[in-house]
Amino acid sequence: MVLMLAPLTGGCVSTVWNVATAPVRAGAQVVDWTTTSQSEADRNYGRKMRKKEAREGREMRRREAERRAEARRDRD
Repeated sequence: MVLMLAPLTGGCVSTVWNVATAPVRAGAQVVDWTTTSQSEADRNYGRKMRKKEAREGREMRRREAERRAEARRDRD
């Protein structure tokens, strides 16, 4: 009789397991959402540095153009 009931309760055991582990999985998901992995930190740092270098490049080109314009005005 017990052997015949075992297949019928298999679904119940997995449901109980899923219900019991749901808070742990939910907590792990929240931690994943709120923390930054090393690869994400590296990617964000790289993006930040590229933007900084682009900004510095624009400023350097602007200063160089101003310097050339000033030199032209001094010659004239």
